[in-house]
Amino acid sequence: MEAQMTQKQLFTADYELHASVKMLYPYIQTASGLSEWFADDVRISPEKIFTFVWDNEEHKAFISSHRTNHFVRFEYLAETPEDKKDPSYFELSLEVNELTQMTFLKVYDYSDFDDMEELQDLWDGLIEKLKTVVGG
Repeated sequence: MEAQMTQKQLFTADYELHASVKMLYPYIQTASGLSEWFADDVRISPEKIFTFVWDNEEHKAFISSHRTNHFVRFEYLAETPEDKKDPSYFELSLEVNELTQMTFLKVYDYSDFDDMEELQDLWDGLIEKLKTVVGG
């Protein structure tokens, strides 16, 4: 029995952005775009491994799937055998409401972060920063 294994949970949220998908996509898919709002620093290696830096801590991930102008999923590099079987990831998806033409950023954050309220606050803050950057 592994009692101290933290169960991973999927956090999801929708944010309305006043910007076009084509304008937003580089901010969710490129190291330079992500470094403007998502992390303190984002670097990409020649092997296409993204290094996200928050509070001087590095977290490495790679793009496990994407569709241009639609979504990008970053999967964190496995640090434990459990992570290999059940990797943590976050996905940023852009959707346009056909009726209102409003653009929405859907966030999927799958991790062992256990305080959902704190995670909500974290993403709310990040998206506010993104809105400031893109003027949306």
